[in-house]
Amino acid sequence: MIYLDNAATTRLRPEVLQIMLPYMEEEYGNASGGYALARSAHGALDRAREQLKNAIHAKKTREIFFTSGGTESDNWAIKGIAYANRQKGRHIITSAIEHHAVLETCGFLQKEGFEITYLRPGKDGIISLDAVREAVRPDTILISIMWANNEMGAINPIGQIGKFARQQGICFHTDAVQAAGHLSINVEQENIDLLSISAHKFHGPKGVGALYVREGLKLENLINGGAQERGKRSGTENVPAIVGLGEAIHLAVQELPKEAERIMKLRDHMIKRILNEIPNARINGSTINRLPGNVNVSLPGIRSEIILFKMDMAGIACSGGSACTAGAIGKSHVLTAMELEEERVSSAIRFSFGLYTTLEEIDQTVEQLKNIAFLKN
Repeated sequence: MIYLDNAATTRLRPEVLQIMLPYMEEEYGNASGGYALARSAHGALDRAREQLKNAIHAKKTREIFFTSGGTESDNWAIKGIAYANRQKGRHIITSAIEHHAVLETCGFLQKEGFEITYLRPGKDGIISLDAVREAVRPDTILISIMWANNEMGAINPIGQIGKFARQQGICFHTDAVQAAGHLSINVEQENIDLLSISAHKFHGPKGVGALYVREGLKLENLINGGAQERGKRSGTENVPAIVGLGEAIHLAVQELPKEAERIMKLRDHMIKRILNEIPNARINGSTINRLPGNVNVSLPGIRSEIILFKMDMAGIACSGGSACTAGAIGKSHVLTAMELEEERVSSAIRFSFGLYTTLEEIDQTVEQLKNIAFLKN
């Protein structure tokens, strides 16, 4: 199989698996206990917290809270700020192209009496600072804008938005699930108050993520029941997965400059071949401010599900429609919000690259795309 759906999930790195295994076997203690086996597990959590703190350039390890993944982190950030600040205001700003973990959380809060402004992107898929600035009201308590879009890879001006939010005294959250491990992140420089990540997007294990919470921020708990994570997130810690998260982000950041350059060359090679060799093919999203490993292309006249089916039959895994998971098909809320033509929206397909993607795989995939495009009639 040629696997080009790394934005949905990634293959676990062997190095990460090896560092996790002892905590499934010999070092299986509950990190909340007081005996030696438990202290060993707690020490492993401390090391992973330090690794993540360094990866995103946070000030303190106590600003890092482990969760079950990006969805929980997004829910906690948005609901936690909303409930903690509802006496100050009930207005939240987000975008129409966010992951459903953000959109559905905001929809839930609307039913609770909060008002949500959904910003639309430009034709390049980017949310502008001007759009954010114009949406702010005296009762705005939170701005939540994703760092990079999971469908078409556009990178938002997070530093500009963060600086503006800080000047206005408004809390700023960013869903960095697609950015972490693939782009340089500095929460201090970018004026970020809360940041969500998920390990399985950068060759770590599934079912574990984290929420960065700037020290001093008032945030209501999402999960109650115990004293874990300094009383903020209850539940026995998933030590093997957290260890894996720490090692995966450490390796990703360590290799980032060289690996990002390699992946960008693959991305640009694929885009060039598609545009030069497939008539009417269109690339969706910014061609400048774009994730290194994202290619979202439309083949007008051929529906996404047809392309997906033929790709799958050829042994190539990719995504279509509003896809965050392999095989998901549906009208993309992201491309629709960009106000692209219906034919372009209904024929969009996403390829996303990772650590194990090769040039040979890219060329084979382009050849298969060409077969699909030329045989449609």
